[in-house]
Amino acid sequence: MMKSDVLIIGAGPGGIFSAYELMKLCPDLNITVLEAGNPLHKRKCPIDGKRIKSCIGCKPCSIMNGFGGAGAFSDGKYNITNQFGGTLYEYIGKEAALELMHYVDGINLAFGGEGTKLYTTANSSIKKLCLQNRLHLLDASVRHLGTDINYVVLENLYNYMKDHVNFIFNCPAVKVEKTDEGYKVTTEKEEVYEAPKCIISGGRSGSKWMEGVCHDMGIPTKSNRVDIGVRVELPAEVFSHLTDELYESKIVYRTEKYNDLVRTFCMNPRGAVVNENTNGIVTVNGHSYEDPALQTENTNFALLVAKHFSDPFEDSNGYGESIAKLSNMLGGGVIVQRFGDLVAGKRSTHSRIQESFTTPTLAATPGDLSLVMPKRILDGIIEMIYTLDKIAPGTANDDTLLYGVEVKFYNMEVSLDEHLETLHKGLFVIGDCSGITHSLSHASASGVHVARYIAENK
Repeated sequence: MMKSDVLIIGAGPGGIFSAYELMKLCPDLNITVLEAGNPLHKRKCPIDGKRIKSCIGCKPCSIMNGFGGAGAFSDGKYNITNQFGGTLYEYIGKEAALELMHYVDGINLAFGGEGTKLYTTANSSIKKLCLQNRLHLLDASVRHLGTDINYVVLENLYNYMKDHVNFIFNCPAVKVEKTDEGYKVTTEKEEVYEAPKCIISGGRSGSKWMEGVCHDMGIPTKSNRVDIGVRVELPAEVFSHLTDELYESKIVYRTEKYNDLVRTFCMNPRGAVVNENTNGIVTVNGHSYEDPALQTENTNFALLVAKHFSDPFEDSNGYGESIAKLSNMLGGGVIVQRFGDLVAGKRSTHSRIQESFTTPTLAATPGDLSLVMPKRILDGIIEMIYTLDKIAPGTANDDTLLYGVEVKFYNMEVSLDEHLETLHKGLFVIGDCSGITHSLSHASASGVHVARYIAENK
């Protein structure tokens, strides 16, 4: 049995920044971080586009697990805002949430992110253009590190922390139990770790495991939403007037037909579309780079529709999983379709994709998304594409590529107080597995918030 002062489960953004802040404020504390995946330098996805073209189900998935969490190979966007990315502000206050996000931004700059650009929607003429076309541009400041610089920041953070924090990799936590002295965590290898304080930061990939922890420990939860949609890929020039000024534009549209909200998400100027493996289900995502040598001719972004179910059906994630599984069954993974083929009711073929003026950056299976996506969701996405075409002409071109399915799974919302502490004193839940953060910035901020509380009350 190994004992620590603070035990952290998960080395994603929340876990990293809680460990960093505790190390800084309380250098005498013995801090242990358990991570299911590999150290950063060993996180390698085998997909090379030649010998291995699609997901082969590595365990653990190096894209989703390991130091840096699922965000390690993202495009490194830190959105400093309360308008999206989570509801952390509902627990700690709007000013406090923004202060923590700016604090995290400063750390990222100090550890290798200096020189990267901070974009803002403030006073943007694009906001007026959106409003004139029934679109709504959300306010935010966006720090874009890029996948390459994000990796450098994480590498520097790890090197700075490794001699002061006990990181244990390839060590999935299986069970969390309350003891007389604090908390006991049993791992997959049947190792046991104990500490008076435990911070759970299991990330998006730990959502199912977190459900089990809450059930076993009697921690109340409530159902959260699931976001379902497609990833759009088109020539970078189509969106350049938006991405050059804003980089990340979060645009929301209310459909005329169903009054559903459709939003853009995770915009990657001159980026690449990639696979993502969540609990064995292959979905799609996007990356982009700061280094011009690594950039592509295309821009990609997601179009997502949020679905939140209540009585008698409350398994929002299960609904999203069933749609993603259907895509995997029909396409052997991710399906790609030309927008023109979708509107014409035709299945895309290899020849039509090859003849397209938009060259795909992901080797996906040509197919028909209408056989996978619910009609209501697909109708909303098509309506959104035609509306976006008004502010970015060329969006609705026949050769615009749609990859499916993109699903953003959110953990059920865990019952927490203003310190992100559960009903069990000394047990905290942070980051995306809490259900209250959905972004790098909010997850990192939640880690700092808990660390400061523990330091003040040790």
